Amino acid sequence: MTEINWLKQVQEPKYWLLGIASGLIALHLTLTSRTNDTDLFGTMLLFWGVVAFLIWERHESLTFESGIFASFFGASLIAFILLKSSSISGYDFFIRVSPFLSGISLALLASGTKGLKQYWQELLILAYIAISPGLIGNFVDVAPLTAKFSAFILHYLGFEVVRQGVFLILEKGSVEVYHGCSGVNAILQLLGLALVFLLMFPTTTGQKIVVPIVAILTAFVVNAARVALMAVLVSLSQPEAFKYWHAGNGSVVFSMIAVFIFGLFCWLAILKDEPPTKEKQNC
Repeated sequence: MTEINWLKQVQEPKYWLLGIASGLIALHLTLTSRTNDTDLFGTMLLFWGVVAFLIWERHESLTFESGIFASFFGASLIAFILLKSSSISGYDFFIRVSPFLSGISLALLASGTKGLKQYWQELLILAYIAISPGLIGNFVDVAPLTAKFSAFILHYLGFEVVRQGVFLILEKGSVEVYHGCSGVNAILQLLGLALVFLLMFPTTTGQKIVVPIVAILTAFVVNAARVALMAVLVSLSQPEAFKYWHAGNGSVVFSMIAVFIFGLFCWLAILKDEPPTKEKQNC
């Protein structure tokens, strides 16, 4: 009887959906790991975890009812994802888009077109992943502002620095603040965390405005401090140290610092003052 019950459970659509979702997530994380981009992999892993948590929290209240057209379209999207993924060896913009396509395909298979609105939070998170720093750079050039603020930091730390556009010139060397070091990537990362925070925790209208602003400012200031440090290392003729903080694990350290500062703000300014739940009041 136990074996029969197990077979009946396995035949339920939700278990098939769970298996397909797990496979798509594993495939995407594998492709992301091949890019050797630690920040990107960490962000993808975090966002997938948040999406899975949100779905699990509401899985009993979700409506699972799909039609023939929705199921066919969802299955076709999955086939496209698998076909495209087989030709990717390094970084590809498709790596950013595939989570949203995977989310759409799974939602169609599970609940059809009418049930897509049930998953608006999860789809919003997966759609945010598709925004790339390079795309932002086509509309906004943050590099001059980063160079200006980094020069401001160096000046008030006592260094003789001259800024010419995006160049920081010190006594024995100079650095160019190009788009990759402008802080757009760090800003997008913290804005993503801000989005996750606002979706997972109750906040007021004012807090919904303040949290993204704090995320942007935190990422920008921390990255500007990193640029200032690299300018000093160039001036001191420390190429190995510059390489470490520019493209090595040192860049991840600054990302962790920015995340820590932002998390500390969210805790002290919002979560710490959150009123206790009824269960806590009865204890």
